[in-house]
Amino acid sequence: MNELALSMKDCDWFTVGIMANSSEDALLALRKLEKRQNWTSHRLLSSPDQAGPVFLKANQTSGQVHVRIEYGLGEGILISGHSADESQMTTTWGPLPLDFF
Repeated sequence: MNELALSMKDCDWFTVGIMANSSEDALLALRKLEKRQNWTSHRLLSSPDQAGPVFLKANQTSGQVHVRIEYGLGEGILISGHSADESQMTTTWGPLPLDFF
């Protein structure tokens, strides 16, 4: 956790991808991450009507979250750090366990 927090300090904003067995599990993992990082809560704009494994995509710049049914992805959290400086590389950490935060 400390190593990740140190690495994330160099980024200006983040996108998050969460692979989970349900929308509820994915949203719970996102809310824990937001709380741990002191981020403003993202707004859920779309989610599937049916049950099933999902991929959640959250964008810190837009503040939006979209969830879709997606089979075969496994489970975990991916965090990509971005910079306003386009010469900086995008860095992705994960997959981290859903209960990491």
